[in-house]
Amino acid sequence: MGRPVSNRKQKAPLITLIGEGMTEQYYFKHIRSIYGYKYILKPYYFGTTSLKDMDRKIAEVVAGGGIAICVFDTDVSERVEAEKKKLTALFKKYNKKENVIFCDSLPAIEYWFLLHYQNTNKYYNNANSVEDELSLFLLDYRKSTVYLEKEKWVSDLCANEQLEIAIERARKFGKTGESYSNIFKAFDIFRK
Repeated sequence: MGRPVSNRKQKAPLITLIGEGMTEQYYFKHIRSIYGYKYILKPYYFGTTSLKDMDRKIAEVVAGGGIAICVFDTDVSERVEAEKKKLTALFKKYNKKENVIFCDSLPAIEYWFLLHYQNTNKYYNNANSVEDELSLFLLDYRKSTVYLEKEKWVSDLCANEQLEIAIERARKFGKTGESYSNIFKAFDIFRK
């Protein structure tokens, strides 16, 4: 006779967000609060300014058996050849890993926010140009702690099924246009 089979439910891998800055950190903090998603969101995993730091943090999460969701802007890698090579190498390194999800946006995360309101993937030369257009919809939008720490701006983004609309727009556009966002991939993981 063998050992009795346990009917214990297997634990799902922990999801950890790794990101560039405070905008991404506050956005996902509020998303977690609004929708009740389960993921690790710590300051340690944010403020990543180099791809080397991001790589190190991804390796830590993966080594612990978790899922790493990496949220970052690709505008610098589009302008600086050395950064483009580093980013290409990072993508290649984790390309086949199902537990590493890249949620990059070009030029910036504000483009993802804009998709909640507009069906566009036109060219924006930098984050400021997207922010200018976004401010037509989120009138007080500012990249400041005082603004970002309040949940209301994210609630406003997601009102009236706008989050679902942004997900579908980003998925439809993919990387075919001048601007793109892969942040919808994070929601695919959150909702599993």
